[in-house]
Order: sequence, then structure tokens, then C-alpha cells
Amino acid sequence: MDLWQLNIFCKVIELEGFSKAGKAVHLTQPTISSHIKDLENHFGCQLIDRLGKKAVPSKAGELLYAYARKLISLRDEAETAMNEFQGKIKGRLVVGGSTIPGGYILPQLIGAFTTDYPEVKISLIIGDTDQIIQDTLSGLLELGIVGAKPSDKNIAKEKLIKDEMRLIVTADHKWAGKKHISLELMLKEPFIVREPGSGTLKSIKMSLTEKNHIFDDFNIISEMGSTAAIIQGIKSKVGISILSTIAVAEELKAGTLKALAIKDLNLKRSFYLIRHKHRSASPLCTAFNEFLKKEFPTK
Repeated sequence: MDLWQLNIFCKVIELEGFSKAGKAVHLTQPTISSHIKDLENHFGCQLIDRLGKKAVPSKAGELLYAYARKLISLRDEAETAMNEFQGKIKGRLVVGGSTIPGGYILPQLIGAFTTDYPEVKISLIIGDTDQIIQDTLSGLLELGIVGAKPSDKNIAKEKLIKDEMRLIVTADHKWAGKKHISLELMLKEPFIVREPGSGTLKSIKMSLTEKNHIFDDFNIISEMGSTAAIIQGIKSKVGISILSTIAVAEELKAGTLKALAIKDLNLKRSFYLIRHKHRSASPLCTAFNEFLKKEFPTK
């Protein structure tokens, strides 16, 4: 077993296939298969299951993947530290973002950062807030941005970006011409909700609690696993939902969706920059961290 084999193993898991992994690391599919077989022989168990056209980790594979990511991250940190010692900003950094930061904010920032530092490679992991916090705690991520304030004492957190959520409806919805709607009236409408681990859902629940309401008061018609899915659900008239205006900026500009305030309900929140409190930041992580703070200076 070596780091190169573990890197190939991770690529197979992340890309869900041997041929895709081969293209990513410029190896043939038989060579990829041979490396995975060597790992399975080394550990004496099957690491990859083939489900149709997809390659997915077995239970043993899931365990190895978590450790492999940590080892690869540590390797990247070592390379980055040595480059920093020589006055160079280069290397690989793994960062995470919950749905809104990961899908709508971080890609542009990563593009700007890598334009300034072309020898830097940044891998972006996108998941719900709970997943990004957990991956930060486990060491898979050096840095993350999430949509709800973490409560774990091992997470260092600071406000980075202000956000405002609104009730989102279609342009031909009966409320489309309104600027705001009452909470009581909204609770009667078919509502689409995010999965339990999302920061958006946590923020909505907190706002409702302040007004002595609970989430069960909603007329929940569907639960969807991503903001993009909810946007399509709204457009398809499955129901309405509360979303960040950042996520629907293009639709609002085009006029296909409308955003309404909800009377007496505070839907303002912040996105938080997080790190593990007890892990030393790599020089590259520190550089990216400082870049983010310059982009979003605390006011």
C-alpha cells in the first residue's frame, strides 16, 4: 500500500467509476483495477462494489476512504509547508461549502484565488451544513463555509457573509404581486423543505421558534435534498419554499421567480467560516483564509 494507490482508490470512490478515475489520473482502466486489487489483497477484503455502472465503496471501503483522505490531506499539507518555506504559494487545498456557499459563492472565489496563484489546486467538497462540519472535525477539510452557526466546541467559527432568505414563488403565483405575506397565511400553502442537515432549514426553524411556531406548522408537501431541486420544484408548482436570495439571483433577475418578505419573521442569517480549533492551518489554508476575509471584510 502506498499513497499513490490510496489516491487512485479515492478517485474511484469520488468519480464512482474505474474509467473516470483512469481519465482523471491518466491511467488505463485495467491499471486502475490492478491498483484496487492490490489494495484489496493487502487488506484482505473487498473495498469496491460494482452496482450497475457505478463503483461504490463497501463498508470496508468507506472506512478506508476516511483514512485515505486524511493521509492525502496530510501529504498535501507537507508539500504546501515546504513550498511556503521556500517562499512559494503552491499545492493542493481541500475546502468545503454547504449548499449555498458551495454552489454559488466559493466557485467564483476559488477561481479568483487560483488566478492569482496558478500553482494552487483547490478541491471543493459540497454537502449540507452538518456534513461540512463533520468533515472539518474529521480532518477531511481544512476550511469550510456553512449556513448555520456550529455548536461543536472543537469548531472555530466566525461570521463571513451576510445572507437574507425570502419566500420564493413562481411569477404567476397568486402572491407574486405582493412584497410581503403573513406567516399565518404562508403556513397554509404547500411547502417544499430541505433535508434535516441543511443550514437553511436550521435557520428557518430558529426564526419560527422566535415567533412561537414549530416547523410542523408548515403544510410540508415534499422534502428535497438540494437547493437546485427545490428551485425546480417551485418552478414545477410542487409548492413554495424559503430560500437564500443568492441561490435564486438569476431567476429573480429574469422574473421567473419572485421573492417575498414574511411579516414579523426575521430571515436574516450569516454564513460562517469554520476550521478545526485544535488543528494547525497549513500555509496555503492560511493564505486562502486571509483572501476570503479580504473579499468579505467584517463590518
